[in-house]
Amino acid sequence: MADRRLQVFHAVAKQLSFTKAAEVLFMTQPAVTFQIKQLEEHFNTRLFDRGHGRISLTPAGELVLSYAEKILGLSSEMDVRLAEMTGEIGGSLLVGASTTIAEFLLPRIMGEFKTKYPNVKPRLVVANSESIETRVAEHTLDIGFIESPSHQPNLQTEVCCEDEMQVVCSPKFPLARLKEITPQNLVDHPFVSREPGSGTREFTEVYLHKHGIDVDHLVPVMELGSPLALLEVVETGLGYAIASRASVINSLRLGSLVSIPLKPRLVRKLSMVYPKEKFRSRLVTSFVTFAAERLKEHKTR
Repeated sequence: MADRRLQVFHAVAKQLSFTKAAEVLFMTQPAVTFQIKQLEEHFNTRLFDRGHGRISLTPAGELVLSYAEKILGLSSEMDVRLAEMTGEIGGSLLVGASTTIAEFLLPRIMGEFKTKYPNVKPRLVVANSESIETRVAEHTLDIGFIESPSHQPNLQTEVCCEDEMQVVCSPKFPLARLKEITPQNLVDHPFVSREPGSGTREFTEVYLHKHGIDVDHLVPVMELGSPLALLEVVETGLGYAIASRASVINSLRLGSLVSIPLKPRLVRKLSMVYPKEKFRSRLVTSFVTFAAERLKEHKTR
């Protein structure tokens, strides 16, 4: 029910970028620019100062933002409360997740939730953890799944399960014969890595540095931006990778990969993030509970 121009303005004001707002809203940049122009004409004042490739809110824009947040919040609450008067859980559910979680943990959970509540229309957005928590904080996603606790003060963080990172390689690779692997064992072998900016890569590099390994002394042979692509390359025997054990379950069953624990173990926490608000729709509350239970089951397996 809220004015679409106000929704677009809110996204631009939070991102301070027409391009980033367009990505968050799944719109084209010209469409975002047009909506802002319409709103400025409606109020007969500039809402953004533009210059040197950057934008900032004018005093009028600051005022509109304060009211926009109240209006959009109330509009969303009204829509949800009216829908819940029917007694059924349904409606749009926007979920965001980092790559590994999105590819290997969430699809089954979202499918089971949809089966239980047929009137729900789930949508999964995949991005890095930082982008996901930003979108949740801006209310363009209902809930996010990230690889570390959020540092956003207006988000609630709930650790939902542990994810062990292990060395994965072809059964014919030299490391495959070991029962456990120390960081020092990795130095002389070809390494297939995730891309710069990956949460998995950052987490791994912190671990190696902590245990006396300079990552510059590793032997990288390829960088990949997808966990699935990484595993397919590792299956060829080109090198080893450090990946989530959850991501290799099917490959282990097929015998195309082996997974060896690190010593000491490398375990990270996976977290759900959602806005700290007094009001939360029954749909989001139900999904939070449902997902937490399923992920705890994953932890015990």
